[in-house]
Amino acid sequence: MNRRPTLAVVGATGAVGAVMLQMLSQHADVWGEIRLVASPRSAGRKLAVRGEEAEVLALSEEVLEGVDVALFLVPEEVAAQWAPIAAAKGAVVVDNSAAFRLDPDVPLVVPEINPHAVRVRPRGIVASPGDSTLALIVALGALHAEFGVDEVVVTALQAVSGAGQEGVAALRAQLSTVAGTELGAHPGDVRRAVGEDTGPFAAPVALNVVPWSGAPAEGGWSSEEAGLRAETRKILDLPRLRVVATCVRVPVLTTHSLSVHARFEQPVTVERAHEILATSPGVVLYDDPGAGDFPTPADVVGTDPTWVGRVRRTPDDERALEFFVCGDNLRKGAALNVVQIAESVVSTLRPESGKRPEFGDS
Repeated sequence: MNRRPTLAVVGATGAVGAVMLQMLSQHADVWGEIRLVASPRSAGRKLAVRGEEAEVLALSEEVLEGVDVALFLVPEEVAAQWAPIAAAKGAVVVDNSAAFRLDPDVPLVVPEINPHAVRVRPRGIVASPGDSTLALIVALGALHAEFGVDEVVVTALQAVSGAGQEGVAALRAQLSTVAGTELGAHPGDVRRAVGEDTGPFAAPVALNVVPWSGAPAEGGWSSEEAGLRAETRKILDLPRLRVVATCVRVPVLTTHSLSVHARFEQPVTVERAHEILATSPGVVLYDDPGAGDFPTPADVVGTDPTWVGRVRRTPDDERALEFFVCGDNLRKGAALNVVQIAESVVSTLRPESGKRPEFGDS
């Protein structure tokens, strides 16, 4: 490429946007101009990126002119409206929302698992999976490459930041209400104390867990659970893979944890699983329970890899493993995977123009 590509970060003022700006300042600098874009109410703010202050621009068609890669870190409805506009103007869009994840003409990419998928993008859009899927898939994908996964049962213990800044604010407010009290000892006392201040959650999350995340989906499942199932199938290219997920909000600010039961086509051993996980990109194996070594959200928050521990062979089934994973939902669960995809896209841009290949090119 004769010039370095122009990057737009749409949603730069949000929680994921803040992490993204840190990463752009820390990663190898492959970008030329970086435009910080947000809603009109945030326009004019100054944010630091690559050691310099940049002014936030209001999202508009004009702002997207001349952009080579556009990162969308915005709600689904905003991405659904504006990502096709950016793509029509010649940008490759990397979208962090759920708007395009299951679109058959949009690749769903995790660079450690299916990096090749980024090259074929008929709509000019590449999607990044949901944060719970990303906490699961790097470790599961590594084991699948060796043993062939046949069934997955997951309980996702989701941090409140997965619901955005509103979720974080709700937990902090509830913690201040219950701290230093005797609440939690009688039915309904926490709910009465918190009152209507449950934020985006169906029940208080302080001193509690809430077994619901997302919107209602078919059969009593939630949209988060259905998404985790569908995204795992798409990334692994296993459209009939048996996947069951239960999503639970827990009183943790940032970092999702998942308890995973995975059954494979071949017999598995803990020793071989340890060898695979210990050498897999993006994975840290931390598994010595007798010494107190296993991942927890409080230890993993702020780090990039997926941390894996509590690896056990399932009793009475030589083809199944149980394990526990933690992943920071704002880093690998959002910003890091998006920036990894974007950096992969750069190598596919036309050298003479910096633009993406024509639709359908590979």
